[in-house]
Amino acid sequence: MKTDPTQHAAPPPSGEVAAKPTKPVPAPAVPRRWLTHPALSVLLALTWLLLQQSVETAQLLAAATLGVIVPRLALPLLGPPTRPRAPWLVLRFTGIVLWDIVVSNVTVARIVLNPASRPQPMWVPVALDTRHPTAITLLATIITTTPGTVSCVVDDERGEILVHALDCQDPAAMAAQIKERYEQPLREIFG
Repeated sequence: MKTDPTQHAAPPPSGEVAAKPTKPVPAPAVPRRWLTHPALSVLLALTWLLLQQSVETAQLLAAATLGVIVPRLALPLLGPPTRPRAPWLVLRFTGIVLWDIVVSNVTVARIVLNPASRPQPMWVPVALDTRHPTAITLLATIITTTPGTVSCVVDDERGEILVHALDCQDPAAMAAQIKERYEQPLREIFG
């Protein structure tokens, strides 16, 4: 008869907290669908074909194989696929982000190339209203890919993301702008 070692464990030394027994995490089930992440599969296949600069039969087979196998192997890292609730907003949001990247590039170039500029670097905490993991990941990625800002810490407990800005006059205004321009559309897209 097997006994649970946590039932007869000695109490922890004074001042320490006993660790809660944890249940083993089950291995992810093998998906029944061939394409676990269809968009990723298509993207991988197209990327392969573009890199090979060929649509010969062998390259098409290699692209299809990569498109099926790589997402299945990466499933434990990727998790279940996420479908946007409002896919029509994705295109509009992509345009906004690309525009902001271009504008930020020009702004950062002016700061860097102008010897008289005196940027004011600032840490900006941005309170998150969303708890959707994909939305938070995309928000952090968008902030980092926009020149002049870097997302440094995503604090799940506090529900905020810490952003470092190259030049920020008003942290509250910058946080409000990030929430309005990026987080709000992501909340609409992912719910």
